[in-house]
Amino acid sequence: MNLYPINAGNFKLDGGAMFGVVPKTLWQKTNPADASNMIDIAARCLLIEHSNRLILIDTGMGNKQSDKFYGYYHLWGDDSLDNSLKTQGFHPDDITDVFMTHLHFDHCGGSIKWNKNRTGYQSAFKNAQFWSNKSHWRWATEPNKREKASFLKENIIPIQESGHLKFTRLPETDFLENSELGFDIFFADGHTEKQMIPLIHYKGKIIAFMADLLPTVGHLPLPYVMGYDTRPLLTLSEKEKFLNLAAEKNYYLFLEHDAHNEIITVQHTEKGVRLKNIYTTEDIFN
Repeated sequence: MNLYPINAGNFKLDGGAMFGVVPKTLWQKTNPADASNMIDIAARCLLIEHSNRLILIDTGMGNKQSDKFYGYYHLWGDDSLDNSLKTQGFHPDDITDVFMTHLHFDHCGGSIKWNKNRTGYQSAFKNAQFWSNKSHWRWATEPNKREKASFLKENIIPIQESGHLKFTRLPETDFLENSELGFDIFFADGHTEKQMIPLIHYKGKIIAFMADLLPTVGHLPLPYVMGYDTRPLLTLSEKEKFLNLAAEKNYYLFLEHDAHNEIITVQHTEKGVRLKNIYTTEDIFN
């Protein structure tokens, strides 16, 4: 098995929204804001090369939205999904599976692109199967009013229309062991219904792709929960359960949204689970 970080692009989000009820005087210590209160955010995806499969976890925002849309998110840097794949020696047509942790636009937008004439949409990965789960798919296609702006039809419906949509099994508990794609999955409902957190067994380590369960290092304290979460108290309990496991079993936490820290480990302290070590992807994957 080989793992590759795929940087789908950087953007900015309001720091207050990213930290909910936590005062700025606290969260800005780890996530400094600019004059407009915006903090740096990454869309760091993960590519798994294993046997005859090439599995991409999440795809970033994509590039098919309007300039007005992207203007809300203050794109920065030179990273893009296609360029990052090329840098690692791959082409979008090589991807066999796209696993979407959830269907918010900044996690699945790169799955779908304009067709050649910009008259409609098509898969950005023409040879890939696209993986979600039935509960989350229903949640995304029949969205509540609070999340509706995050579930864009042009990112979701063309996947179904392609005929390449697949659903993972749903677990009886929080964990699904050895999913159809060969990794374990932790299901979390606080951020959105049935968000999927992959846990990949790699060279004696467990790499956990944290998605929005732990967006950045700054979100380690349990009360540091995003304002975007639909069930913040549930997020708090899910974080506590997962981070305790991560500390006990020495998980390597792959941070999708932390623009400056790629992989961390955590440990138990008197203040709860806190940062242990910071690693680059080169430290762990090479």
